[in-house]
Amino acid sequence: MSDNAPIRRKIDRVPAALVKAARKFQASILADVGGRRGTLGGRIQPLAKSMKVAGPAFTVEVRPGDNLMIHAALALAKPGDVIVVDGKGDLSCALTGALMAAHAQKAGIAGFVIDAAVRDTEDCAKGSFPIFAAGCNPNGPLKGAAGRINWPVSLAGTTVNPGDLIVGDADGVVVVPRETAAEILKGAQAKVDSENQRMAAIDRGELAQAWVGETLKALGVLGKDEKL
Repeated sequence: MSDNAPIRRKIDRVPAALVKAARKFQASILADVGGRRGTLGGRIQPLAKSMKVAGPAFTVEVRPGDNLMIHAALALAKPGDVIVVDGKGDLSCALTGALMAAHAQKAGIAGFVIDAAVRDTEDCAKGSFPIFAAGCNPNGPLKGAAGRINWPVSLAGTTVNPGDLIVGDADGVVVVPRETAAEILKGAQAKVDSENQRMAAIDRGELAQAWVGETLKALGVLGKDEKL
């Protein structure tokens, strides 16, 4: 089928070894190493703070309030994929609930990231299937509008391409471009080591940071010989 078809069945996924490596890092570490970018807007949060997810993006675009294409994605996504849904931020009804979450978990899907509302949130929050969403609503969706699968999508201000590395935790979700994932993960451990050193310094009572004063001087906030 043509690459211009609404459903693209073949995508290049971030390698499984990189997904495994990404699981040990916080989303914030990956975002910092990636240039302090790539995070989804703060409206997309886990249903439970304990939820974590990592895997290649299986992208879905739906019409607001319609979940037909998510059902199609459940039939097409591979184990380990994260189903990432561009729901246009619509909160007028839920696009998924406990039944779809159970289906996805049984199929080996790594999690849902949905820029829209979900429901059955109390039960889902107690479960082990990671769901990140923009809100909740008890109202159910329609199931009759066409959309697209495995095309680039936008969630809460950030572009997600099929196969990109998705990492989510208590702080939210970061999107690591597939092409740069190896490089960013390589730098992630160095970032962790640096933060551990800073934490140790704080524990020793070493609170002064020279770069703060130098930056303030460069901006004209402090005089040349002035100190904080």
